Amino acid sequence: MCGIVAIIGKHRVAPLLVDALKRLEYRGYDSAGVATLQDGMLDRRRAEGKLVNLEKVLAENPLGGTIGIGHTRWATHGAPTENNAHPHFCEGVAVVHNGIIENFSEIRDQLTSAGAHFSTETDTEVIAQLLASLLRSGKTPKEAMQATLSSLKGAYALAVLFEGENEQIMGARNGPPLAIGHGDGEMFIGSDAIALSPFTDDITYLEDGDWAILNRDHVEIFNADGNTVQRPRSKASSAYAQVEKGNYRHFMEKEIYEQPEVISHTLTHYIDFATGKVREVSSQLDFADIDSLKIAACGSAYLAGQFGKNWLERYARLPVEIDVASEFRYREMPLPGRQAALFVSQSGETADTLASLRYCKNNGLRIGSIVNVRESTIARESDVVFPTLAGPEIGVASTKALTCQMSVFAALAIGAGRARNTLSEAEEKDMVRSLSEVPRITGSVLHQIQPQLEILSRELSKFHNVLYLGRGNNYTLALEGALKLKEISYIHAEAYAAGELKHGPIALIDENMPVIVIAPHDRHFEKTVSNMQEVAARGGRIIFITDENGARASNLETMATIVLPNVDEFIMPLIFMLPIQLLAYHTAVFMGTDVDQPRNLAKSVTVE
Repeated sequence: MCGIVAIIGKHRVAPLLVDALKRLEYRGYDSAGVATLQDGMLDRRRAEGKLVNLEKVLAENPLGGTIGIGHTRWATHGAPTENNAHPHFCEGVAVVHNGIIENFSEIRDQLTSAGAHFSTETDTEVIAQLLASLLRSGKTPKEAMQATLSSLKGAYALAVLFEGENEQIMGARNGPPLAIGHGDGEMFIGSDAIALSPFTDDITYLEDGDWAILNRDHVEIFNADGNTVQRPRSKASSAYAQVEKGNYRHFMEKEIYEQPEVISHTLTHYIDFATGKVREVSSQLDFADIDSLKIAACGSAYLAGQFGKNWLERYARLPVEIDVASEFRYREMPLPGRQAALFVSQSGETADTLASLRYCKNNGLRIGSIVNVRESTIARESDVVFPTLAGPEIGVASTKALTCQMSVFAALAIGAGRARNTLSEAEEKDMVRSLSEVPRITGSVLHQIQPQLEILSRELSKFHNVLYLGRGNNYTLALEGALKLKEISYIHAEAYAAGELKHGPIALIDENMPVIVIAPHDRHFEKTVSNMQEVAARGGRIIFITDENGARASNLETMATIVLPNVDEFIMPLIFMLPIQLLAYHTAVFMGTDVDQPRNLAKSVTVE
């Protein structure tokens, strides 16, 4: 996962940039580079691989200058080569970038038609090229920056240098985090406060859509409309800023809002968005060489596996059997034929999941794992590891780790479909295109629905029981919604497949039973609406989570209707997960519970 550092300093900055980048190594990267301005001219050093390689380059060919930008890159568009490493230059402009520019192909084609020549395979180069073209047209750096940002579609964090601007750096955020550090005659930018901790503890966190102009003793921040705005300054702790809450009240809230970035990082590990194809991530687990797959996990990771089962069976036509690991380990099931097993765990240390893995391994199955900690026991005992790139998750109730696990399964389903010839190349590209939109859409949705859910949570907190309903993947979403609500608010919540309503839970329906119905306008919509009508006829209070098409198609009176954008059915679970998380979070906050450390729960369950 990429890292950005920028410094307007009093001393030679290249060594300081490298030192700051070292504190971002935990995010993951495969190349690195720095650029500085000296006597008004740009210069840079880049290297493939780890920062030690960049340090060797700088030792042999030092960089001067007291202003500069640095970057550790996780390859998305283009191989992890020195040429594709950041910073990218174009006619007096230097850019470092985290995220994915979704419309880079269109911008690149436009610029190429106008005579531009591209030297890398990256999406980032279009930013430098676009800025340079706007400067040539007579715009100032400030005007060029605002015009460029208005042209970009996607998730990004940026730091930009301009030749001739010897004491100025510009930064921008739309999705991935970006922090500004305030010093004494010095200014800093970092992806994380930890990168800036040796320089300052006086931090301003940019909000989505913000961009900023930094000078030696001043910063001016603008919103997406170009209006000057004020953002609060806060003190970062000196120890481990990577687990600071920043401007958020709880780690859980922070981790919910980190999802656009970490989903982006996870997806780019498995997908080459430039070619529209899933990467070859392992030769140890060939989906074309197995007849069925076993999945085991616990808690939210089990529900990630349920999404995976649904996707793999539908798109790869691969039979999947899934069970909670605490049951799986004791079933002593026969494991004949060409099977593989896949285990899901955030920590990679979950005791029941590890025991299930060892049972399958002892029976000769090939073992894969989806984990967030590559050095964990489950990862070490697996034949192949499919990492999630969620970063540290502090809140006990899983949020970003879960959606990253889902992202891995989504990519694996496409790869398995291609390997088993159940998906065409065109279908692969369409599905990859849908996944590429997830970081942008999640960022937009989080800010769109937050005020409504905060108000709704106050009403929900008055009830002692809540019922969730859904069909297909929406039933799995319902299960996660009920789990989250009971975990952190301590309200009793249950989830049922909507078609099972008449087989028991309808007996519970009255005016004191809120029923949360998850029903986008998909192939299950009409049947789920019929179940909603049964709830309404019995006085149940409905909270309806749907999309724009679903809201137009239903005229039932509800306690609240939460409307999300229309999206492809394939990515719907990743988008519809957001209101489920936020509703549980805000309800718990309003009720005053310990959101990050709910009673009786632990982050990693390492005993049975």
